[in-house]
Amino acid sequence: MSWSIPVIRIAGIQLRIHITFVLLIAWVALGSAGAVIFVLLLFLCVVLHEFGHALAAKGYGINTPDITLLPIGGVARLERIPEEPKQELVIAAAGPAVTAIIALCLFAVIAARSGTQITTSLRTNDLLVNIFKINVYLLLFNLIPAFPMDGGRVLRALLATRMSYARATQVAATVGQGFAFFFGIVGLFGIPGVFHANPFLIFIAFFVYIGASQEAALAQMRDVSRRFPVSSAMVREFRTLPAAATLQEAVDALLATSQHDFPVLDEKGSVAGILTRHDLIAALRKDDPNIRVADVMRRDIPTVTTGTRFEEAFRIMQECNCPAVPVLDSMKRLVGLLTPENVSELMMVQSALPRRRPA
Repeated sequence: MSWSIPVIRIAGIQLRIHITFVLLIAWVALGSAGAVIFVLLLFLCVVLHEFGHALAAKGYGINTPDITLLPIGGVARLERIPEEPKQELVIAAAGPAVTAIIALCLFAVIAARSGTQITTSLRTNDLLVNIFKINVYLLLFNLIPAFPMDGGRVLRALLATRMSYARATQVAATVGQGFAFFFGIVGLFGIPGVFHANPFLIFIAFFVYIGASQEAALAQMRDVSRRFPVSSAMVREFRTLPAAATLQEAVDALLATSQHDFPVLDEKGSVAGILTRHDLIAALRKDDPNIRVADVMRRDIPTVTTGTRFEEAFRIMQECNCPAVPVLDSMKRLVGLLTPENVSELMMVQSALPRRRPA
């Protein structure tokens, strides 16, 4: 996820913190040290919640490359979408189950400490009590049947047992966008006599709306990808760079074309890697004339063939998080590039075409 900072890797999963979360911590720090401790404990609970998803996905052979902490919670990025609705149902429910266990454990500690005064203790401003309450709120919030919350994924899994995956996603995404509008209106105007206007709720509405829209687009992209081979959408006209090329030659190619990423070929003409615009700019900052393209290119880039089903190529792009995937012909020659822009363009074209009714 962009605008996120890698912090630590746990069990092969990269934990990231979004810049907005860092700003939240800085803002809370202006209040008191106790508030910072509260927020850090809260997001420890969120990390455990997301690891619940990751461990459940691991049980189905699905890895989780990273987890990103946001001001409204966490996002566990799975390398691929579960194939079966039952799998997604289990993975989606695993996170709230962990939160429920945390809340029950905290309640047990509070009850043991308070004895018969449990009701009175729950009304105090104690740190443990506040962490318990916020976990209950997070559990209820995550169970709202709307994307991108876990409840939305549970809803999609249940709908997918009766309709296509793309249609189920669209319905769940529409519900999510509806909740986003509701949150936005309540955050802006409040509910007279019940709830005051709250700018933070508008912030949540924004994230919910964007998350629902992205999930719908991803599902539509996946649906379109099932019906075409890679050759239907690959870039056929592109520039390549030799591994021994200088950074200046790479800059010339970047400025002379609309390409952002360049396949790098070795002396035999085989694909050796991909040079991205980001890596090129980073290398230029070192101001070292001895650096060659081979020194900064991304290696171990997977390749696909012209006959590979688009769905499989799309899965490979997701798993490797590659900016571009080289396409080879039957003779192992580079004949095309597959990029996220091509996937999006194919999706837009297919969406614009009228659907043919069977004769």
